Amino acid sequence: RKALNHELSKLFNEMWDMDVNRLTPGKDYTIDLQGKAGAAQQGDSAVQDSAARHLFHNVNEERLKSIKTFATFISLLDNYEASTGVAEVVTPEEIVENNCFLDSILATEVMKLAHEYLLKKNLAKPNLADFKYQLYDIWFQLYARKEGDRPDSCGFEHVFVGETRRGKQILGLHNWVQFYLQEKRNQIDYKGYVARKNKTRPDKDDQVLSIQFSWKGSVKPIGSTFIGVSPEFEFALYTVIFLLAEERVTRETVKIEEYELQMVVCRHGHHIGTAYPVLLGTSSE
Repeated sequence: RKALNHELSKLFNEMWDMDVNRLTPGKDYTIDLQGKAGAAQQGDSAVQDSAARHLFHNVNEERLKSIKTFATFISLLDNYEASTGVAEVVTPEEIVENNCFLDSILATEVMKLAHEYLLKKNLAKPNLADFKYQLYDIWFQLYARKEGDRPDSCGFEHVFVGETRRGKQILGLHNWVQFYLQEKRNQIDYKGYVARKNKTRPDKDDQVLSIQFSWKGSVKPIGSTFIGVSPEFEFALYTVIFLLAEERVTRETVKIEEYELQMVVCRHGHHIGTAYPVLLGTSSE
């Protein structure tokens, strides 16, 4: 395990404290953890279900719709074709939606802090319009998941929306809003939580969880996700790590609030391949 990155921990905690759009557990939403997930392999079609009910008992959707960054984020979730290998078609309307989303997050204190930090490191353009273009390229530029194939993917789709490979494997899908909306449509089946070693079960106000679920016919044996945070918070974290890193896969150990996390960011050329938090001390570390 890599040593704790104090500089990033400090930055990410400042972002956490500034994240005014974040939803409050027990007030803006309630989760229902139920049972502990059983053992599973990627690609299993059937696993033990330790949770008869949804993970999200309720979410204040009025609040989601009234916060610009959430509202513009939600408008992007239906813009993608889940199967890898199927070319994505980006319409002019979708380009407008992508830009609206970036404009809304760039107006937040969280993203301003990320921009300032990256400027100090000489990794971002000082002009906001240039920085926005840089973010667009990192997150929304399409690429092929496999060499020489059709442009079927982008960082945003993978991390926030989720993809499937040959109907056998779930890729990405590390965002709680997408999880909640898919669950509401009965597209996702939450199978239970994965416990941390030093904690027998998560609390309902934990804002990082390791969970098991099935989606579009496949099981994700373990996926970690922030719960309740704003889209700009996740965007800021992953963008900072992506721009700091040289290697194809970067793992940074950080402590945000009480959570010890390994932030994993994989690059696909100049773009984000995937990005997610791993809750340290979970059994599948």
